[in-house]
Amino acid sequence: MTTAALPPSPAPPPAHRSSSWPLAWLWAGLIVYASLHPFGPWRWPVLLPGQLPHELLWLPVQRHNRFDLWANFAGYLPLGLLLALAWLRAGLRPLRTLLQALLFGSLLSLLMEWTQNLLPLRVPSRHDWLLNSAGTLVGALVALLLLRLGVLAHWQRLRDVIFVPHGTLGLALLLSWPIGLLFPPPVPLATGQALERLLVVLDAWLADTALHRWIPLPDPVGALEPGTEVSVIALGLLAPCVVSFVMLRRVRHRILTLALLLLAGVGATALSTLLNFGPEHAMSWLTPPVLPGLLVGLGLGLGLAFAPRRLVAALGLVALTLLIMLVTQAGTDPYFSLSLTGWERGRFIRFHGLAQWIGWLWPFAALLFLLIQVADPHRIRAPASPSRSG
Repeated sequence: MTTAALPPSPAPPPAHRSSSWPLAWLWAGLIVYASLHPFGPWRWPVLLPGQLPHELLWLPVQRHNRFDLWANFAGYLPLGLLLALAWLRAGLRPLRTLLQALLFGSLLSLLMEWTQNLLPLRVPSRHDWLLNSAGTLVGALVALLLLRLGVLAHWQRLRDVIFVPHGTLGLALLLSWPIGLLFPPPVPLATGQALERLLVVLDAWLADTALHRWIPLPDPVGALEPGTEVSVIALGLLAPCVVSFVMLRRVRHRILTLALLLLAGVGATALSTLLNFGPEHAMSWLTPPVLPGLLVGLGLGLGLAFAPRRLVAALGLVALTLLIMLVTQAGTDPYFSLSLTGWERGRFIRFHGLAQWIGWLWPFAALLFLLIQVADPHRIRAPASPSRSG
């Protein structure tokens, strides 16, 4: 009597570069920020009578409202999804991917809860750790479901047709750009105020030195000339366009991406205004310079859509440098400063802080990406598009 041979175990998926890695690290940074905010005052935990130091490792059970329960679960779900997608596309088997994602998310949550013992304003909780771990697990399971349904393979084929290789960081930049706009800038679509913050810090450090008078502090009122504001808005729209144009193979894909980025920028800015000032003021950011700035940005984007990638990358470096220089001259929006008080006292301060950091650093990360493309001619030269047959 013969027995049927067991089917061979499925081979692991082929390895691919994935934009999930930078997005996963970005989300992990958000989790650290949200878990440890406001990062002070730090102090050693006070032990209760009869409590031993090692008992702090056993997290207490705390009561939470419904919002906190869902927030702890949902906050780790994207982390599990992104980690699992990254490992699956790196060629790991599904079971190992699931276990690694769960272990990473669970250990990160446990480390954050233990660290909260050092922050009197934060309360560690066993429920938080369990919900964080559950969110990571569900996110990883969603990634396995996408693999099972063939979504990942379809995305890889689509990516090979539309994008050139070596665009992992660029895709992550494009996906994070609308998030950076949720922190209202002094001018719509104008990210990159980190240099202004750095100058303020340097001014404080060098207050009693001879170098103090050489620091070019920006105008705190933040009033730009209308023509300058139009330029900033146009450059703010052009910045993500040059990042995408360097990665896209065909002109029609560039033009479509330009339209999508315009919609994303307008939508994120409207959502930001809605969250800060209420639904009735969602479109109040449409001041007279905005429409001309968007039209100029669209015109520049359409012109660059037909340009070679190396020229796009070089002009993108110039555009991003100009954007950073002009945004540095603008101060903080006074109306936003008033609304910020409500954010800082509410639940959204953690997400608000993430959007702020992304908005500050996004142009500098885009500059680095374009520099890499210009410096390496093999990256900027696109190979032939793969065939759709098969």
